[in-house]
Amino acid sequence: MGTNAARTDYHHGDLRSTLVLAALEMLEAGEPFSLRAVARRAGVSTAAPYRHFADREALETALAVHGLRELTSDLAAGTDPLVSAVEIGELAVGYVRFALRRPALFRLMFGRACDDQDDDRVRAARALHDYLEAVMTEIFPQSDPAPLATAGWSLAHGLAFLHLDGKLPSTDPVAIDERVRSTFAAVLPPAARPGIEEP
Repeated sequence: MGTNAARTDYHHGDLRSTLVLAALEMLEAGEPFSLRAVARRAGVSTAAPYRHFADREALETALAVHGLRELTSDLAAGTDPLVSAVEIGELAVGYVRFALRRPALFRLMFGRACDDQDDDRVRAARALHDYLEAVMTEIFPQSDPAPLATAGWSLAHGLAFLHLDGKLPSTDPVAIDERVRSTFAAVLPPAARPGIEEP
């Protein structure tokens, strides 16, 4: 993603999105960013960001919301339809792939607790959890979906950070995918595993 993308978007009149894209470019390039630096990257006046963001923290929140929505969209698009418990592992594969593809954004998304007063961030995180709950409801209709969604999210999230932090090897994408699938298969109830029937 280059600077020109952000500048082009601005000509369409969506300054807020342009600033978020510019900040995302800087974040993923490992460049320190401030509202003034983002304004320069976007090719707008240094006062322009303050029309949309009170401070850097507000801009970081917008980046986190952007990331949460992108992650939810990626998971929903890549795993339709889900019809068996084994396929939950594919959701986790998608989750870990996102984390490894967008590490700086992923860390920012989960770098601090959601503020109950921060409606956009709370809604974006809730939408991700609601999607996971809907998946669990579809696959395990007799179970409470909320704790299942939390458990699945926790496992995928833990695997993502184990890879990001170098506690698990992260150089071979195929091996990573298989590790995620096998980890989820290991914790599924026996009846949900391939070739194992419920007693």
